[in-house]
Amino acid sequence: MFSEAVKDVRPLPKHDRAVHPVKKPKPIPNQFIRDEQQALADSLSDHYIPAHELETGEELLYLREGHSPDILSKLRRGHWVVQAAIDLHGLISDEARLYVSTFISDCKKRGIRCVRIVHGKGLGSHNREPVLKHKLRGWLMQKDEVIAYAQARRQDGGSGAVIILLKA
Repeated sequence: MFSEAVKDVRPLPKHDRAVHPVKKPKPIPNQFIRDEQQALADSLSDHYIPAHELETGEELLYLREGHSPDILSKLRRGHWVVQAAIDLHGLISDEARLYVSTFISDCKKRGIRCVRIVHGKGLGSHNREPVLKHKLRGWLMQKDEVIAYAQARRQDGGSGAVIILLKA
């Protein structure tokens, strides 16, 4: 029956065929959209706390002797791309020390130069003091692999994180 129904059908010439190219949709930056929405909500919140009031200690800055001060300014401006990161939230001091030491050693072995360590602002700790922030300062100074470190830029964690430059 079908053959009988289509016996007089001829294919259209190629130039008359409608060709609709399949375009891939552009990726949707969902995380960026959520971040922007959260920033807007925070800017209008009744519970907004200015960033300077969250500062609980001095800015972390360190430059190993014998290196150019330009390294610190470049590090603070985000000159190097962060290649690896860890988060110390929820760890006790001994766990954090071991984690940091292992992380830095692994990065050195893998040839990673710039890393971020999120230590937190201490808002959830006893007396609301950044315990790990102060301890991290001493730990990093003791690691020979560390050339310099600086407090992260606001978008990278601000006073709750540190950006570290490791030896090549």
